[in-house]
Amino acid sequence: MRNRRPQGRQAKPQVLGLPQRFYVDGITHEANGVARLDGKVTFIQGALPGELVEARVSKAGSRFDQAIVTQIIEASPHRITPPCPHYAECGGCSFQHLSEPQQLAAKKHWLQGQLRKVLGDHAISELKEQGFAYRRRARIAVFVKDGQLFMGFRAKASKHIISINNCMVLTESLQQVFSHLKQRLSSNELAPCLGHIELLEDSQGTAVLLRLTHDISTELKSSWQQWALTQQVALYWQHPGENQAQVAETELRHYQLDGLTLAYHPQDFIQVNASMNELMVAQAMEWLAPCKQDVVLDLFCGVGNFSLPLAKRAKQVIGVEVQDSMVAAGRKNAQLNKLNNLSFIAADLTKPVANEFTQRGITKVLLDPPRAGAKEFLDTLIALKPQQILYVSCDAATLARDAEYLGNKGFKVLRVTVMDMFPQTSHVETMMLLEYQIK
Repeated sequence: MRNRRPQGRQAKPQVLGLPQRFYVDGITHEANGVARLDGKVTFIQGALPGELVEARVSKAGSRFDQAIVTQIIEASPHRITPPCPHYAECGGCSFQHLSEPQQLAAKKHWLQGQLRKVLGDHAISELKEQGFAYRRRARIAVFVKDGQLFMGFRAKASKHIISINNCMVLTESLQQVFSHLKQRLSSNELAPCLGHIELLEDSQGTAVLLRLTHDISTELKSSWQQWALTQQVALYWQHPGENQAQVAETELRHYQLDGLTLAYHPQDFIQVNASMNELMVAQAMEWLAPCKQDVVLDLFCGVGNFSLPLAKRAKQVIGVEVQDSMVAAGRKNAQLNKLNNLSFIAADLTKPVANEFTQRGITKVLLDPPRAGAKEFLDTLIALKPQQILYVSCDAATLARDAEYLGNKGFKVLRVTVMDMFPQTSHVETMMLLEYQIK
């Protein structure tokens, strides 16, 4: 009986390929308009709430259809002309046709829906910075076909590479480097030997990492080293067979944060939006309010983006990270900044963790897990009996799942903010503060 469908009018299948009119009354977190026709939901790429559009169904399903706009009959007042000439093809900035205030409003609305079971009466605050020229690192695909250079990003919902001339979300310095690189590679024998290029900007300036798929001559490599000197760009090489570029300690990268210097390998994870990272860390320190009586556990800590600022304020901080190289970088950063109350542990938090920090009297926890969340570690976390947990998330669905589990174990949500770490895109970053409520 549970498998029986309710009686009544069934959703009418839409006709593939034929243009039809839709009134759009919502938007998904992936920036697709939501419409209903004859009882069936259709997700329409490029449509905005409040619009009357003509669209062609590109894919039909039993529960919903997918469609592509062919004509906007009545446009939303929030629709704008995307400033990037590559917007229609490139898969990076799916929200560029929507005004920036409405981009954040859409993300906030979607986040409220995801967190409805745990949010209660709490309003979601906002953290936002500039909408363009914010991205301080990027991976650029490179390949040559029929003698023509293609250099850019993946197309929308495709593995096909869209060759671009400029990327408006890159910092201005990286946009210049991108242009110089493309110009030089278009007539250079290095291009067929590249898998991808990584661009990076930090406190030391700009850097380029070249991922080689084939060995190259000493002469060719020397010519590129000379180019880098001329352009005042740091150049790194990842050779065939290497999992990571070999970088001497004296050639590590650095960025400044909270009056601290953080060193890292050019391929280590760091937040791509420097100004938003500063706001995020400042808010984390304000919300968690570590003091000289606190022992703080920083999970998924990376090279110490939160750990070091926490150690400036707390009695003791323990950072936990799975990558040995990043643990080593964290330890060097503690030494570099003379923080003797900060230690780092290498551990896979998706597996049972040895009793390395469970007896240290943890009072507060900060965690910033990958998209999969922290489900496997939650029971260990609860057993530590922290007073507060600050959860930074890049996936609202797994945050909602984990927050609901923590809520059932006595933790109550105190504050939530949506952080626009990636303007012009559909990505949502969230910060949530939870506190244990004594029953």
